[in-house]
Amino acid sequence: MFSRHSDLPFERDQSTRFLPWIVALMVFLGALMFAAALVVSDAVDTWDSSLTGRMTIQIPENETPGDTIPKLTEALQTVKDITSVRIVPDAEARALLIPWLGEGVVESGLPIPSLIDVEIDAGSRIDPVLLQARLAEIAPNVAVNDHRAWLSALIDLARTAEILAFAILALIASAAVVAVIFTTQSGLAVHAAIIELLHQMGARDSYIASQFQLQALMLSLRGGVAGGAAAVIVLLFFGWIGRGIDAAFLPSLSLSLLDWIFLLLVPAGAVTIAMLTARVTVLRTLARMP
Repeated sequence: MFSRHSDLPFERDQSTRFLPWIVALMVFLGALMFAAALVVSDAVDTWDSSLTGRMTIQIPENETPGDTIPKLTEALQTVKDITSVRIVPDAEARALLIPWLGEGVVESGLPIPSLIDVEIDAGSRIDPVLLQARLAEIAPNVAVNDHRAWLSALIDLARTAEILAFAILALIASAAVVAVIFTTQSGLAVHAAIIELLHQMGARDSYIASQFQLQALMLSLRGGVAGGAAAVIVLLFFGWIGRGIDAAFLPSLSLSLLDWIFLLLVPAGAVTIAMLTARVTVLRTLARMP
C-alpha cells in the first residue's frame, strides 16, 4: 500500500525515512489547532446569536409583589427599538443558575430575582443606564444587564485565540515545507548519478520532478493517515470527557459534522503541500544544474 514502481531507487534513500513521521506530527498538531479554532468559532457564533442584541431586567425578589412586573413589562414595550419582552419563568431562571452554583444550592430555597428578557432590534443600541433610570420609577432596585457590554470583550478574546490558532497552523505548514525541501534536496544529491543518466537518455526535468512528486505523495499519505487517525482519537476522547461539562458559556468540546468535514482539509493540505514543494524544489534545483 502507498507504494509504486519508480525509475529512481527511492527504497535505498534513507533521507526519506523520517518524512512520514514528520508529516504525521504536522498533521496531528495541525488538526488539533484547526479543531480548536473551529470550536472557538462555533462558540463565538453561539454567543453572538443568543446574547447580542438582548438585555435582561432583574427585579429583586422582595420587590415583585402586586403589579410590579406587569408595569415593567408595559413600560418596556413602549421603549423604541425593543421588539420583544418576555417574563422568564422561575423554573427557567433557576435552570440558568444550575451550571454556576449547582442544582443542590439552587433548589435549596435560594432567593432568585425575577427576570424579564428583552430583545432589541438588530443594529439598534439602547443606553442601559437611561433605561434603568426609567424603570427605577417603578421598581427602585431594578437592574438592567446589557450582555453586549461584557460579551464584546469575551468575543474579542475568543477571536484573538482563533487567530492565534490559525497562526500556529501556518507555522506548522511552514515547518512541513522546510522538511520536504530538505528531504527532496537530499534525495537529489543521493540520486545525482541516476538523474544524470536519465538526462542523457532524454528524460526531461518535468519527468524527474514527477518521480519525486509521486514519492512525496506516497510518503505524505502514510504520515497524513497516521497523524489524522491520531488526531481523531484525541478529539473523540476530548468530546467524550466533555459531555458531562455543562458550564454556562463554555464552548462545547464536541465537533459538528461540518467541522469534521473541514478537518479533512488538514491531511489533504499536508499531502498537497508535500507534492507541490517536492516538484518545485526539484525543478528549481535541476534548472541550476549545468
